[in-house]
This record gives sequence, C-alpha cells and structure tokens, in this order.
Amino acid sequence: MVTANQAYLIPLFPLLAFVINILFGRYVKDKACWISVGASALSCIIAWPLIVGVIRGTTYHHDFAWLALGGIDLRFGYLLDPLAATLLFVVTLVGTLIQIYAIGYMKGEARFSRFFAYLSLFMFGMLGVVISDNFLLFFMCWEIMGLCSYLLIGFYSEKDSAANACKKAFLTTRVGDVGFLLGILALFTLAGTLSFAELHDAVELHRDSQLMITVTALLLFCGTIGKSAQVPLHVWLPDAMEGPTPVSALIHAATMVAAGVFLVARAYPLIEASELALRVIAIVGTVTALMAACVALTATDIKKVLAYSTISQLGYMVAAMGCGAMVAGIFHLMTHAFFKALLFLGAGSVIHGTGTQDLREMGGLFPKMKHTAWTFLIASLAIAGVPPLAGFWSKDEILLAAHQHGNLYYVALSLTAFLTAFYMFRLFVLTFLGKPRNPDIHAHESPKSMIVPLWVLAVGSILVGLPGSFLARNWFQDFLHGGHGDVEHHVNVTVMITSIALGLVGIALAFLLYRGGLGLGEKLAKVFALPHRVSLNKFWIDEVYDACLVRPWHALGQLLIGFEAKVVDGTVNGTGAGTLRSSRVSDWIDKYIVDGTVNFIAAFTQFFSDIIRLFQTGFIQNYLLILFAAVVFILYFGIR
Repeated sequence: MVTANQAYLIPLFPLLAFVINILFGRYVKDKACWISVGASALSCIIAWPLIVGVIRGTTYHHDFAWLALGGIDLRFGYLLDPLAATLLFVVTLVGTLIQIYAIGYMKGEARFSRFFAYLSLFMFGMLGVVISDNFLLFFMCWEIMGLCSYLLIGFYSEKDSAANACKKAFLTTRVGDVGFLLGILALFTLAGTLSFAELHDAVELHRDSQLMITVTALLLFCGTIGKSAQVPLHVWLPDAMEGPTPVSALIHAATMVAAGVFLVARAYPLIEASELALRVIAIVGTVTALMAACVALTATDIKKVLAYSTISQLGYMVAAMGCGAMVAGIFHLMTHAFFKALLFLGAGSVIHGTGTQDLREMGGLFPKMKHTAWTFLIASLAIAGVPPLAGFWSKDEILLAAHQHGNLYYVALSLTAFLTAFYMFRLFVLTFLGKPRNPDIHAHESPKSMIVPLWVLAVGSILVGLPGSFLARNWFQDFLHGGHGDVEHHVNVTVMITSIALGLVGIALAFLLYRGGLGLGEKLAKVFALPHRVSLNKFWIDEVYDACLVRPWHALGQLLIGFEAKVVDGTVNGTGAGTLRSSRVSDWIDKYIVDGTVNFIAAFTQFFSDIIRLFQTGFIQNYLLILFAAVVFILYFGIR
C-alpha cells in the first residue's frame, strides 16, 4: 500500500536508474533500457494511488527545514495538489510510453545505455519539478532538466549540427533562467516566502505593492519564455530536433517545454494580481501561437513542422493563462502531451521506416505503414480540433476564454486553429497519401515496441479530453480549480461551431492542395510569394539574432582573442624571453666568475697543500734533513 510519506520515491527511482546506467552501462549494456523503463514504471505505480487520493479531495504536503537564513527557514518538500496530480499523470504515463518506444528506436546505438541514463535523469528532474513545494527546489530540478536537454539534443555530438543545436538550446534557455532566478529573489524580497502553499496569502498581504508584484511576475515569466520556447526565445526548439526522436517527444513536446506553462500555473496567484503581467503574457502567447503556425506552413522537415507546431500550441496555453483561463491552459497542456507525443513518435516511426525526414521524398506510406498512419491520423485530427477528440475540448476552452477577453486575441487564436489544421494535414497528406516521390525508399512498419506506445497514446488522444468536456460536466476544470470556489462553465455555440468549421476548412484545403503532391502548393506559393518567403525564412528572426548578437559578440571575441594573443601573451612571452636571456647571463657569471673564482681558490689551496703535504711527513730525520739543508742554504747565500 502506497502512502503519502513515500511520495519522495516518485523521482528517486529514475535517479537510481540514472546512477546504475551511467556508472555500470558497460556491464548492463542492452539491459539499460529495462532499468530505465522499470524505474519509470515504478514511479507510475507509486504516483497513481496518490493521484487517486488527490482526486478524492486529499492534498499531500510535507516539508522539512533545509537552510536557515537569519530568522527565516528555507524549507524543502513535496506538494501533491490537483495541479501536481495532473502533471504527474501526464509525465509518468507519457514518459514511460516514450521510453518503451525508445527501446526499438534506439536499438543498435553505440551509446545505448548512456541514452537511457540521460532519459532517467531527465525523468528525475521533471518529476522533481512537478512535486516540489517551493520555487527554489523547483528551480533546482528545472536546471537538471536544462542539463538533460543539452545532453540529449547533442547526443549525436559527432555531428556539427547537433553540437551547435545543444549549445544554442542551453544558452538561449539560460537567458530566460536568469530572469527566473531574479524573479525568485524578488519574490522572496516581496513576500518572505517561496512556498507555493503560502503564495496566495502572501500576495494578498502585499497587494498594495503593485509595481513589485508586476516586476516579480514578469521575471518569473522569463523562465517560461525560455523553457516553453515563447517569442523571442523560441529559436532553440526547432534546432533541438537534432536529438533522437524519442527525445523530441519526451522533452520537447510532452514534458519539459510544458514545464514553463506549469511554472505560470504555480505562480498564478502572483500573476493574476497584476493586470499588466496578464496582458504581457497574453500578448506573448498569442504572437507565439500565430507566428509559429505561419512558419510550420512551409517547413519540409517532418520534425521541424512538429517543432513549430509545439511552439504554437505552447503559445496557445500561455495565451490562455494571460486571458485569465489558467485551468484551460493546463487542460490543453494535458491533452497536447498525448497527441503531440503521438505525432513525434509517429514521425520517428516514419523516419525509422524510410530513412528520411524530408517530406518531399515521402508519399504513399499508408499501405506500408498502416499502424503508424492510422495513429498519426488520430493525432492530426486531435490537434486540428475535430470533435470528439481530446484537442477539440481543450482548444475550445482556450478560444472561449480569448473570446471573452478580447476580439483581437480571439481572431488571432482562431486563425492559428485554422493554420494548425492546414499544416498538420499538409504533413499527413504529403507523408502517407498519394504516390511515393522517391522510388529508392523502401518503407517498412516499425517493431511492436514502437507500435504499442503509438496505439496507447492514440487512445489517450481520443479519450483524455472527455473529463473536461460538457459531456462530463467539465469535471476536470472543477477538479483543477478545487479549493478556490466554483467555476462557471459556458458553452458558446458560436465559438464551438466556428472552431470546428475552421478546422474542417483547413483539413479540406490541405487535401485540395497536396493530394496530388507538391505541385499545386508550389503554384500557390508563387502567387503569395512574399508571405511564403517570410514563412520559409522563419521571419528572419535567426538572422536578426545572428546580425545583432552572434556576429558582434563573435567579432568582440575575435578582438579579445587577438588582444590576448598579441598584447597579453606578447607581454607574458616577451617577459619570459627576457627573463630567459637574463638568466643565461646570470648563469654564465655564476658559472665562470663566481664559481670560477671559488673553484680557483679551492684548486690553488689544494695544489699548495699537496706541496706542503710533501714536507709534513712526521719523521724526525726528514725534519732534521730539511733543517740542515736550510742552514746550508742560509750559510751559502749569507757568505756570498
């Protein structure tokens, strides 16, 4: 029987799997996958009874004193409330399925055990984020995820593109994380606490400090901008597709990037106290959703299309938060995790079966990859918002919130919904329908270890939205909002019919333009040359960063390298050379003058002593002979 006191085991098992696989990978070899999958499954087993307990109305919270700062104790612990339970359900289930899928996808890789070690470390970090009860512990686990993102994006580090992508991801998200850390410090200064449980009361106590509340909220939101790839820090996520496809599904679709949205939800008592912060968040989310959808229209790499789709859908969630619909944002986070993970894993199955990621080389895969095609179709319908699939219910909640908040947000997000349906079925049609465009590709279906997770996620993509639908009386919204009063539920027939119509029109237009291949779509691109060029060049944002940031800093770096080589190294090397020359002179003086003089005196003394030693024999007769010779010498020279 699992008890609340065992909640700390939820992230502990993946951490243990990481330690085993990273230290003993050479011994466990192919069994590394089962260690990681087993650890993730154990986390599920422990988590789900606690989730059921939360559904029944129990909140699990335990903490302990970690560090004393003056008269204030920093406390660490876990908090399992409706928000944490929702993310725990998503992360443990989807994370386990993706790791099972990775067994087949990564089979034969030289660094097989290392890959699963990194996945386990990521699961530890993400689960730590989900159950942490305060911002400081949240941030620590958040940074562990950032490390894992770097390691997994750059898993094929022998490729320059992968090495550059992981550096870009790491540095870009660090920009947001600096703001996040400053926000934590500002929050501690404002409220004197970092606890999620105490945040609401602390904000109510300091509501008069509007400027400080707004600054703190926006600083915390910087973490979301970086981690959830919102404008202007969205540029790292498309390049992150250089990692293995299971990584794209686990980290960059279902879990890690969603952590930024989860951060906004955790900080929502603070954020909703500032009208300006809400407006900024709504604008950033809406711009991100629409811009990324526009770029996805022209992408030709199957994973890049899904990457921009992820950015767009995350923008949807953030926009919902800014429109005051935190519950709708989390609802979409949950449904999106299932169908976007399914889309990425389906893309991985296509790549595994064809050996290419280029949509222009695909086509006609449906008869050869039926399981992949059917599950991909389900996910595409879900993200397009076709009822009664999961994406319809959560997207409709966001559109309703945008409609109530302002026409501009509603129009932009409705247009995004239309573009989403269009680019997803452009992707589906170009991949699975029509005739093969590359006769050299001999596609085959993926193994069962990859197919089974696809179907489980497909079922989730159909059913997981129903608890939040009016068919279930919006049970999920009431559950997530638990403890804060009743939630008003509205069914706006106009909004619902409009969203369905936009989705269906987008799907129909994609079939019309691409059913026969790329020809008609290319003709349309020539008609709309300027918008097509803007989309194809991703609004030139990377080029702007390159011109305004990368090149100037690179030039400054080169200048500093030259200064260091010419001036600093020149001075050091010149000083060294001068010292070497002076040491040679000193060595000559020491050797030939100082040592020479000393050695000469010693040699002379020894020579003279050797002569004297001839006369110092110790025999009396010798001394008498010398005395006699001396007397004779004196007398002889004296007489003369």
